[in-house]
Amino acid sequence: MKKETVAKMIDHTLLAPTAGIRDIVKLCTQAEAYHFASVCINPYFVAAAKNELSNSDVHICTVVGFPLGLNTTDVKCFEAVSAIKNGADEIDMVMNIGAAIDCRFNDVETDIHGVVCACREEAERLGRKVIVKVILETCFLDDPTIATACQCAVRAGADFVKTSTGFAAPKGIDGNLLPNGASVHHVQLMRKTVGADFGVKASGGIRSARSAASMILAGATRIGTSSGIQILDAWDESIEIPETVR
Repeated sequence: MKKETVAKMIDHTLLAPTAGIRDIVKLCTQAEAYHFASVCINPYFVAAAKNELSNSDVHICTVVGFPLGLNTTDVKCFEAVSAIKNGADEIDMVMNIGAAIDCRFNDVETDIHGVVCACREEAERLGRKVIVKVILETCFLDDPTIATACQCAVRAGADFVKTSTGFAAPKGIDGNLLPNGASVHHVQLMRKTVGADFGVKASGGIRSARSAASMILAGATRIGTSSGIQILDAWDESIEIPETVR
């Protein structure tokens, strides 16, 4: 797989609470130079990123209900519409994780559907297209819950399911931290559940070309990472990715 193909699968990400405007400008400059799919940033910086990338094919992605997913649907919708008005092309919303754990999947689906509808309506009003990704936070969920949440996202009209925020801190019974990012197993499960034509974004802890390749081979069509430059610089173009998983 060519580097330019991989680049178009990467959301160049900076969601740290300590990020400032200079960091965002640098992120946008890098994304434009490397031809990444998008920059993924907090909502406060969307307008600034739009200004930086106005003559670029790099999309602007932002997060909604981040990182817990427990805002009300009305708040998520307002946040999403505001971001789109400011220039966002892609919305990564965190689903209601607690509702999913409680198996209240009607609430999960209704929440997603509300945000999707709000995004579609605002995008249509502005004559644009907006992609909606649903963050599951897979580290907190068992396999049946992940599969059902994916089905909710599909029925609700979203475009992608996404593994993780990268900010979760799950703990084992001993109190020690557990892995919190993307895993090959979860990406495979998500791909199997949503089918071949739905987007799957692997995000969280993907810092090497080897890790990125393993996620793409598992079925990811988008990679969320703050290590996109390192991944591309180390990418081995001899890696063969079957067409069925691209």
